[in-house]
Amino acid sequence: MQTYDVIVAGGGMVGLAVACGLQGSGMKIAVLEREAPQATNDSAPALRVSAINAASERLLQHLDVWSAIQANRASAYHGMEVWDRDSFGRIEFDDAQQGLAHLGHIIENPVIHRALWQKASESRDITLITPAELQQVAFGDNEAFVTLGDGTMMTARLLVAADGANSWLRNKADIPLTFWDYDHHALVANIRTEQPHDAVARQVFHGEGILAFLPLSDPHLSSIVWSLPPQEATRLQSMPEEVFNQQLSVAFDMRLGLCKLESERKAFPLMGRYARNFAAHRLALVGDAAHTIHPLAGQGVNLGFMDAAELIGEIKRLHQQGKDIGQHLYLRRYERSRKHSAAVMLASMQGFRELFKGNNPAKKLLRDIGLSLADNLPGVKPRLLKQAMGLHDLPEWLR
Repeated sequence: MQTYDVIVAGGGMVGLAVACGLQGSGMKIAVLEREAPQATNDSAPALRVSAINAASERLLQHLDVWSAIQANRASAYHGMEVWDRDSFGRIEFDDAQQGLAHLGHIIENPVIHRALWQKASESRDITLITPAELQQVAFGDNEAFVTLGDGTMMTARLLVAADGANSWLRNKADIPLTFWDYDHHALVANIRTEQPHDAVARQVFHGEGILAFLPLSDPHLSSIVWSLPPQEATRLQSMPEEVFNQQLSVAFDMRLGLCKLESERKAFPLMGRYARNFAAHRLALVGDAAHTIHPLAGQGVNLGFMDAAELIGEIKRLHQQGKDIGQHLYLRRYERSRKHSAAVMLASMQGFRELFKGNNPAKKLLRDIGLSLADNLPGVKPRLLKQAMGLHDLPEWLR
């Protein structure tokens, strides 16, 4: 029987961030992951990317992985543009105008993952167990008992569910889940554009779809996330490349000239999820195990990283005070803080999506006036930016 203080189920970006944040605190940590990341010298950028905001950047700096991430095609963006197609509604952000060095970074998910995995593997406090598949779990009074598929048994004072949207641990703990289908699929691909993106992230709303171009380190290469009704996503995914290039260029208002597909196209369904509890006896939920949101503002992974940051601070505080880190009573503070942040983000995404859905003329006028006012009224943009950068959401220890 192996004994740990904390077992993190799931060695994705958020789970590894929790583990790396707890190293050096005098606790023994295990991370259970199905498969270790592949070492690649991939010349082509990955399809899945994240828009890392200032709050997540600060956490990654603190975990001492930021320089390794920056060395791998991390692309700072300096501007943002959002507009409504075929109308006057638009808003623009510029880092220099706001006195900032950058607004955020577009980074390939495998780059962040590998840097965190490398960091965890170098730590004496962290045991990476892979391949590991959870078979059984029991929540005892003083510890949680875990059995893996190969028969390995282990105990911990606290289990962290970082095992994704269909979390096995969340299900085993009987934590109810509120979920809804966005009736949209996200189509992702890498696109070469005729004109350079100038390190500006762009998003256009058109009828039933939302199309985002995220600037990569190559000045002519962007990662797209095209959120569409399922049938439309399937149609675009399977149509001939030439036709797709034309339709994409038109949907994007020819903003960067002609667009050319430079990767495969992948589509996946979009669901909103919100766990009824983010903590229970001997269990804390982080990242997608606790919540998933629409990708239209690119905030999903940032929300997860702030879960990790809040939980790291809470576990360390309890440990230093000699308290039981797995007591639900003590984990309630983490739960209250993160449930509030996730609920606010889910509600604002839902409102945003409803407002920009469809071509109803009255609704279109309303959103165009709203965008123009936000673009021109003094004081509105800095507030919106502060929210997007996540700095209002930082836990005490990271400030």
